[in-house]
Amino acid sequence: MKGLASFVMSGRYRALLVAMASSGSLLFCWLGAAVTALVTLRRGPAQGAWILMWASLPALVVTRMSGDTTPLALLAGTFVLALVLRLSVSLALAVLASALVGVITGLLTLAFGGAMLEQLSAVFADFVRALQQANNADGVTLVAPGVTQLAGMIGAANAALSVLCLMLARYWQAALYNPGGFAGEFRELRYPVGVMASLVVGALALASMGLVYRSWSVNLLIPVSVIGFALLHAWAAVKGRGTFWLTAMYVAWLLFDAAKLMLVGLAVVDAWVDFRRRWLGADRDDRDDDTSGRDD
Repeated sequence: MKGLASFVMSGRYRALLVAMASSGSLLFCWLGAAVTALVTLRRGPAQGAWILMWASLPALVVTRMSGDTTPLALLAGTFVLALVLRLSVSLALAVLASALVGVITGLLTLAFGGAMLEQLSAVFADFVRALQQANNADGVTLVAPGVTQLAGMIGAANAALSVLCLMLARYWQAALYNPGGFAGEFRELRYPVGVMASLVVGALALASMGLVYRSWSVNLLIPVSVIGFALLHAWAAVKGRGTFWLTAMYVAWLLFDAAKLMLVGLAVVDAWVDFRRRWLGADRDDRDDDTSGRDD
């Protein structure tokens, strides 16, 4: 992947070629978004916007032919996050902006993607009906997501993918120009109490409005979850845990809702207690104790 990043940054037309080729594919559109973000971070908003403009053309073709707006939405969302990072030089602020990206994506999907949402709703309804019939004996009641709920899900998915593409672009940038810089930057991600409280209270308020709006509340929890992952990486670095442990945590997060809630809970508590400071203090104390023992 570093070789690809080096190829992209060796010339503007090489970057354009990769971005346009991948943005016309539903499978590799994430690559075009990451390349656009990398150019924005390294060469500035003007060059990033130029890549975005041309890469949007094949994405628009995909939207026209299949009705799927994923490549176009991912390009735009990732560019916005990269622009925030470039202008603010704050990864935490860029990740926070993903909540707004998700909400805006959902609203635009509601406004302009009515036909696609209706088709998706019908597909889910048929699927849920089949499950309902299969589990009828158990008295299971299933509810298919409606148009508004699906729009929130699409927005949340685009926000999460935009964050991942931004992280990939930032990793590429560090690998090429500041080796090891991204790891430390990511581990230090943290929000103050006011920001964290606003995100959590907003998510709870949306969720309390009913099942329809719970998917919208996920948009506000995406930055919180990213902080949780940063906390896990910081703990692994302090305690010397290997990649196996981190991989296991990621798998658990994908498979179990309890792991997702635990990660959010850790991020919220961290806003008050600052786990990293405590871990680093305890680690220094341990090293001091070891040094004292050797002196004796």
